[in-house]
Amino acid sequence: MISLIISFVVLIVGFIVYGRVTEKVFAPDDRTTSAERINDGVDFVPMKKWKAFLIQLLNIAGTGPIFGALMGAVFGPVVFLWIVFGAILGGAVHDYMSGMISSRHDGASIAELSGTYLGKAAKYIMRIFSVVLLVLCGSVFVTSPAGLLAKLTPDTLNGNFWAIVILAYYLLATLLPIDKIIGKLYPVFGVLLITMALAVIGGIIFSGGEYTLPEFTLENLHPKGTPVWPYMFVTVACGAVSGFHATQSPMIAKCIKSERDGRSIFYGAMISESVIALIWAAAGVAFYGSTELLDKALEAGASNVVYDISVGVLGPVGAFLAIAGVIICPITSGDTAFRSARLILAESFNLEQKSIRNRLIITIPLLIIGGLLVWFAIVNDDGFQIIWRYFSWSNQTLAMIALWVATSYLLRRGKYKFGSVITAIPASFMTAVSVTYILMADEGFRLNQTISYIIGFVAAFGLMIVYAVLLVKRRLSAEKEK
Repeated sequence: MISLIISFVVLIVGFIVYGRVTEKVFAPDDRTTSAERINDGVDFVPMKKWKAFLIQLLNIAGTGPIFGALMGAVFGPVVFLWIVFGAILGGAVHDYMSGMISSRHDGASIAELSGTYLGKAAKYIMRIFSVVLLVLCGSVFVTSPAGLLAKLTPDTLNGNFWAIVILAYYLLATLLPIDKIIGKLYPVFGVLLITMALAVIGGIIFSGGEYTLPEFTLENLHPKGTPVWPYMFVTVACGAVSGFHATQSPMIAKCIKSERDGRSIFYGAMISESVIALIWAAAGVAFYGSTELLDKALEAGASNVVYDISVGVLGPVGAFLAIAGVIICPITSGDTAFRSARLILAESFNLEQKSIRNRLIITIPLLIIGGLLVWFAIVNDDGFQIIWRYFSWSNQTLAMIALWVATSYLLRRGKYKFGSVITAIPASFMTAVSVTYILMADEGFRLNQTISYIIGFVAAFGLMIVYAVLLVKRRLSAEKEK
């Protein structure tokens, strides 16, 4: 329990101290935001800070900090380190910069920002890459709630039926103005997500000694011997560092009324998500008593584990929270994934989105592709796992790119000293994670572990050298201009 309390304290201090450092580096001002200036009533809609925060939290969270944290907890309490410092130094900086830079560019997507700061080739690659990631994400977050709903309803209402219902909802959420469904429902669901986490940890703490919260250790406790590097850093994305957030932050960047609200909305939502991830990581080990038993339980699916923990700790109330959480939360990530994909494609084809016809032109094909992926996941026993593994790697690779975009932005803004370092270091770290993982993973090249480690390190070190050279060149150029 001491380890968990310390982790919470460090996250709060990180938000107060490092959050302000990050804000100072970006230097928000009083300029009119795109939400106020454009305000098209569809995607650009000014929102109050508290509402934007709760929507951002649900956009980036869903079941990510629950499922990912439970799977990451199989490595043991070492996962606490990644969640805490990954969020403070990487994830929250990533989300803040993604949202604020987008706001400075009229709500531009990560694909367009990549073109602006990394070159045209990066823009075209990122258009494809980010849309593929978003469709994978949207598809992943259909299958799990559809499967659970099928278990809770009559046999005639099977997984296929509920998948169609969820996709129909996605159609509405993707097409309608952001303040009609998302703006009204998400704040409520955001409170539900927080309540669910607090109720679970409260039930464990006040269980009268029935459950024991794990204390921190650097030992890898994974029962299958899966190495911590790089697997844990890919398994736990939401709650630490997640590229998916780079596709969601621009959506809320279109809704903020002041740049000075950015730290609370973007950095704050990421820290809040990390608190939720910490709770579920600790709860998973505490409830089952060991990482081995937790790993065995996860074989039946993360949704089942969430249900078992919630019911076991809280009884009937927990059953309600668990069902609501594992059904509503993934759906709320899936719908915004498709909405973000629509916005990226609209930018790519220069197709204005105030017209419902133009929104339909993009949305219908996206949902058809998503439906085919859902069908694949349903008819194949390991279909969900296959889609999830590729989504996980794509997710962290996108985080790496978004952090390099932010680094380039800061360099161009004259942040030659400490400024750009706050993004360059996590960018290099995520480069090593992404490269190493795809080289050695089963769904990747399956190379030798040592070779994969070396190549991953060389890739990260190489980009750091490029960054250092650019930093020196820009500093010298600035001094000559003086």
